[in-house]
Amino acid sequence: MAGHEILLGVCGGVAAYKSADLVSQLVKQAHCVSVVMTRSAGEFIGPATFEALTNRPVYRDLFSPREHFLGEHIGLARRADLFLIAPATANVIGKLANGIADDLLTTLALAATCPVLVAPAMNVEMWEKPAVQRNIQQLEADGIQIIPPGEGWLSCGVTGKGRMAEPAELLKVIEQLVG
Repeated sequence: MAGHEILLGVCGGVAAYKSADLVSQLVKQAHCVSVVMTRSAGEFIGPATFEALTNRPVYRDLFSPREHFLGEHIGLARRADLFLIAPATANVIGKLANGIADDLLTTLALAATCPVLVAPAMNVEMWEKPAVQRNIQQLEADGIQIIPPGEGWLSCGVTGKGRMAEPAELLKVIEQLVG
């Protein structure tokens, strides 16, 4: 399982630190990883972390190309063998379920022709909302693979479902798809 192009979308959530661990493991296995961050992801983890781990720029802006002058949403989507969004917030899940493309990450999701995976992360109350569950069902109907959140201690101080899958679990799913 070496040498694939993995595109990682990081949304704004505490679980973003797990994405750095995942990137480290992917790079160790000789994968090439490009990271796309939402604006709010930068409130939880800095792009310098991902740039150091991937030896590539972090992509954040739809209209300021750093590498692909046709547009990052085209170049990155065409290059990717797999696109994983982890953590995926309720906001981004809702946008994806409704075809809304108002930033680089959501535009990439629409442009991607490779497998797209979503690893939700949010508090238990958000996860259980009918709107979030409808959006998850819509993503599955659209062919997006959901890596469900686990149960456990959440950063909001309660125990429940909503923890992003652990990096080892995400890596296992990636191996199954591109290995």
